Amino acid sequence: MKKIAIIGAGASGILCSILCSKESTHVDIYEQNSKCAKKILVSGNGRCNITNTSFSQNDYFSQNPHFVKEALENFSFTQFSKLCSSIGLELEVKNDGKVYPLSNEAKSVASLLENHARNLGVHFHTDTQVTNLQDLSQKYDAVVVATGSEAASHLGGNRDGLEFASSIAHTIIPTYPSLVQLELSGTLYEKMSGAKVDGEVTLIVNSKAASTTNGDILFTNYGVSGFAILDISQLASESLMNFQAVDISINLLPKYTAQKLSAYIMKMSQLNTHLSILNMLHGLIPLKISKTILDVLEFSHTALLSEITTKQSKKIANQILNWKFEIKDTHGFRHAEVSGGGVDTQEVNPKTMESFKQKNLYFIGEVLDVLGRRGGFNFAWSWASANACAKDITKKL
Repeated sequence: MKKIAIIGAGASGILCSILCSKESTHVDIYEQNSKCAKKILVSGNGRCNITNTSFSQNDYFSQNPHFVKEALENFSFTQFSKLCSSIGLELEVKNDGKVYPLSNEAKSVASLLENHARNLGVHFHTDTQVTNLQDLSQKYDAVVVATGSEAASHLGGNRDGLEFASSIAHTIIPTYPSLVQLELSGTLYEKMSGAKVDGEVTLIVNSKAASTTNGDILFTNYGVSGFAILDISQLASESLMNFQAVDISINLLPKYTAQKLSAYIMKMSQLNTHLSILNMLHGLIPLKISKTILDVLEFSHTALLSEITTKQSKKIANQILNWKFEIKDTHGFRHAEVSGGGVDTQEVNPKTMESFKQKNLYFIGEVLDVLGRRGGFNFAWSWASANACAKDITKKL
C-alpha cells in the first residue's frame, strides 16, 4: 500500500485526494482548521463561482505565464463537469461563462467533495498543522503541498506552503493581495460610504493609464470596493508592492461624454429653473456622491440650477466623468480573495506539478505563482493542477 500525504483540505487538496484514491493507495489529508474547504464556503458570496467554461493561459498572471497551459488543457470544463456529475454535484452555466453549483450554495460543493473523498477512504486529519516537511516526506511515498496562500487569513490563509518550499531551496516570488478592495488617500470617500454606481475605472500607474474596466463601484469607509475595483486590483496591488505611484480615475456615468453631460446640465437649467444643482445631480447619481461633488467644487448644496454657467457645467461634467483618487494601499491579505506571487513555477514541472528540487514532492493550487482573473479562473487552476498532480502520482504508484 503506497502512502500519499496532502497538506491542505481546500479545493485543490480535496480534489487531489479524490483523484489519488484507489485500492493500492492510502491517502492522508492534513488540515489546520477544524473544518475543510473554508474558502470554498465563502467564495462567490456563499454561491461559489466554481469554474469557467472557457479558460487559457491568457486568464492568468505569473512570472512564468506559459506554466499553466498544459495543465489547463488537460482538464477542460467538460472533464470537470463530468466529474462533478459523477459525485452528484450539478452545475449551472451563466451567459458570461461563469459556472455555479445548481444549488446556488457553496456548501454543496464543499460537502459533496468531502463526502466523496471520505467514501473513497481518504483519511482527514483536521485541527492538524504540519510543521516539518522533511519529517512528513520520510513517512510517505508522495507529499502534496496544497496549503493555499496568505489571502483570507481569518480563514486560515498563511505562508506555510511558502515556508515549506523555502526549506528545500525553492525560490519564492514576492506575494501580494489580489481580488481585493483598495484604500484611498484623504477622507472624501468617507462621505460617500455605502453609495454604489455602475461605472468605469481606469487604473493609473506612474501617471500613465494602465487598465480600464467597467462594473459596479462601491464607496466604503476605507476606500472603494465592487467588481470593477476587484478587476483592477491585481495590477494595482503589484504596482504598490513595487513602490509605484498608483491612482484611479472613476467615471460615474460612462454612457455620457463630457460634451453631452455638460449640454444636459445646461438644458436642465433652462427647463427646470426651480431645481437646485443638487436635485439635478441626484437624478443622475446617488445623493451622497452628488453632495461630495458639490463640496469638491465648492458649490452650495442649495445653489439653484438656473444660476449655473456653461463653464461650471463643464467642471461638474469633468468631475463626474474623470474623478481621480490616490490609492494608498490595498485592503490587505485578510480581505483578499486570492494572492499573487508564490512558489516560482520555473522550479516545478508544468506537466506534473512535481518539484524539480525534491522528488515526489508536489505543489498545487494557489501556493504556486499563478493568479487567475475574477470569474472562476482561480478555482479552474485549483482543479487543473490537482488533476495533473494526481495523474503523475497514480502513474508512478
